[in-house]
Amino acid sequence: MKPEELETKAAAEREKQAKFVATIACCASAGCQLPGTLTTTTDFFKQKVKEAGAADKVRVVPTGCMGLCSKGPIARVQTAGQPDQLFVELNADLGGKMVADYVKPVAEKAAPKPDAELAKHILPASDPFFAKQTKVVLKNMETLNAESLDDYILAGGYQAVRKALTRMTPEQVVAEIKASGLRGRGGAGFSTGLKWELTAKVKGDVKYVICNADEGDPGAFMDRGVLEGDPHAVLEGMIIGAYAMNSTNGILYIRAEYPLAVERVERAIRAAKAAGLLGKGILGTAFNFDCEVRLGAGAFVCGEETALIASCEGKRGTPRPRPPYPATKGVWDKPTCINNVETLANIAPIITRGAEWFAAMGTEKSKGTKVFALTGKVKNNGLVEVPMGTPIKTIVYDIGGGTANGRKVKAIQTGGPSGGMIPAQYFDTPVSYEHLQQLGSIMGSGGMIVLDEDDSIVDLTRFYLEFTVDESCGKCAPCRIGGRQLLTIVDKIAKGDGTRKDIETAKKICRAMQRASLCGLGQTAPNPVLSALKYFMHEFEARLKDGKAAPAPASVTK
Repeated sequence: MKPEELETKAAAEREKQAKFVATIACCASAGCQLPGTLTTTTDFFKQKVKEAGAADKVRVVPTGCMGLCSKGPIARVQTAGQPDQLFVELNADLGGKMVADYVKPVAEKAAPKPDAELAKHILPASDPFFAKQTKVVLKNMETLNAESLDDYILAGGYQAVRKALTRMTPEQVVAEIKASGLRGRGGAGFSTGLKWELTAKVKGDVKYVICNADEGDPGAFMDRGVLEGDPHAVLEGMIIGAYAMNSTNGILYIRAEYPLAVERVERAIRAAKAAGLLGKGILGTAFNFDCEVRLGAGAFVCGEETALIASCEGKRGTPRPRPPYPATKGVWDKPTCINNVETLANIAPIITRGAEWFAAMGTEKSKGTKVFALTGKVKNNGLVEVPMGTPIKTIVYDIGGGTANGRKVKAIQTGGPSGGMIPAQYFDTPVSYEHLQQLGSIMGSGGMIVLDEDDSIVDLTRFYLEFTVDESCGKCAPCRIGGRQLLTIVDKIAKGDGTRKDIETAKKICRAMQRASLCGLGQTAPNPVLSALKYFMHEFEARLKDGKAAPAPASVTK
């Protein structure tokens, strides 16, 4: 494919879609396609549209996650010149009514006539869940045919690759990403542009770009959602990154527990190759880049870069000391750059719209938007995207709608097993790398779990420790032994057998793990313990058999 053929392909798809009066965008993410909800798939709607005699006027497409998972299954009806209508909590009867009473009249250019029951399942466009969000990474998810390259091109897809390959040098691409302020969305928050620059400067006959889709945090599904709903956006980011770093090889490391994501990524790779957007001579230029999918076995530690590299090589997924860093000695000892799914999905919009546009969103040190998996005791759970710097309370109360059961919100837990608990009195805090760190938590990859007044912080802390102990690779003693000792102490307290001395011992072990563990798993595993003790000491003290904990020595608390 030559650069100008992108416009030709887009025009052809636009003409093909123009004959349809309406489109039913059916949420075909893993969440809305769970067993028990299979009555409202694209095949179901295609059959209903056919029965209504409107198959030549109504288009039915599978999309990615529409965000509002608590109200799934979901379908969006799009009509030219009219506001979209979102139908939620559908079943077979309601889906049939939607087609007969709403879609068919629209296709016949008549007024829709939903009855009172169906009207209850129409969500207004003004709903705060959507109105309070700013979508960059998720912008295509609600409307794009997740399985169509032509749909992606019609939405402006691969124009960023075209711009980078035909109008920019690799150095200019790196400079643009640096200027945008984009930081890695996988958790550490390292500058993406700087990481690319370091890899670009390393000499090597072969270099690798790896997409880290080993999403392992309990309650997190951001990366899964993007891979299922907009796989070409991730591929486009990888191609641009490869061009900037002079790489010709790519790997998408996806956990095997995401079969739908794997299927759609592999479909996208095949389509891109067939169109000349992957492989040799991309868009008629001299640039070559190809990529493949590697499946992860669900090991949480493989989210760490060097453990992921070992897994890609077919070895046991354990981390190694750094230096050497992956930029100089990565997969098969070749220079390697690893970015996570959300980071790569931000690349094309930055190249297309410019670094200044992206940097205008967010805070001084945390630019752009962030996708969160909002879960737990919250009314509206699902995928949300907000500008960095948005107050926690906006996410929890305005977008999330507060708790579903009417209880008071006690806290949120961010950053998964490596994060911390943030009590409700700090919900005015802006969401950013620096602000969350000041509270003793982290951004992580974007999990945000809402806790209500009935949730036990002690029990939740024990749960996260059980997870990290189970997922530890066991290579280094601070994590292997320290994590087990911490879990033993917290379990002892949870059962009512703990003492004040146990609290002091737990803090000492936490500090030792933070300083001496080999990788991020062990270094951050104490975060839930430390934040829980900082903000919810009274819950631990209530379970001690000898009363309140004694103040710890200054060397331990500071």
